[in-house]
Amino acid sequence: MPVAAAWSGGGGLDDRVPFLARLESEDRAALLDLGRELSFPARSALVHQHEPSSHVLLILHGWTKVTASAENGYEALLALRGPGDIVGESAALTGRPRSATVTALAPVRASVIERGSFREFVAHSPTVSLKLLGLTSDRTRAADQRRLEFASMSVRERFAVLLLDLLHTHGRRTEAGIEIDVPLSKQELAGAVGASREMVQRLLKDLRARGIVITGRRTLVIVRPGVLRRIASSAFPEPCDPRVGPAAPPFPRGTSAL
Repeated sequence: MPVAAAWSGGGGLDDRVPFLARLESEDRAALLDLGRELSFPARSALVHQHEPSSHVLLILHGWTKVTASAENGYEALLALRGPGDIVGESAALTGRPRSATVTALAPVRASVIERGSFREFVAHSPTVSLKLLGLTSDRTRAADQRRLEFASMSVRERFAVLLLDLLHTHGRRTEAGIEIDVPLSKQELAGAVGASREMVQRLLKDLRARGIVITGRRTLVIVRPGVLRRIASSAFPEPCDPRVGPAAPPFPRGTSAL
């Protein structure tokens, strides 16, 4: 599918609408023309936390994870970024070191734009600047909402909401159930809900014993999503669409300033 067709947009602008989908076709084409297309193998880092900014990436194909590590070694999974998303824009514009690491979950293809070229493009395009500001604002609001709601949830509830969100955004129906089509480790799942790896192991063991999920090496199949919705419903007293789970997912498309 051509780039313009793949990200022609549609729907309201929120934290889940990727950056390229927010742009008019002329601006999108001009921005992509600035970069050179590179491929990254699975589990390779596109950018590293704390490194100085030298470039911006536009994800064309594949999915990445955004993680940040604390001084004690704990690693938090902040977001997943996929086709149409921009990576590294904040550090490029502010000149600050990168605040997170972005790693390919599967083979990724991206357009790499040199920092100076990106800054010049944004400086001479008020429309693109406003779209970038809107993206940042949406991500910040989504992150604030997540922090507020997670503060009132148990780890069990947070984990159920996470699995439902992954089911909605990355679910692939199979004979066994709905497979989460991004390879996340137990440590990465734990980092997404602010829990320990041991806690996530215990939760998964309980869900397996009850026939709610099936797990393998970096694979996760949800067999009974209705049970997960009931677990999550105590954290969301308002009715939610049964097709997509709770309305306030724990996984904004991006919450970190790279």
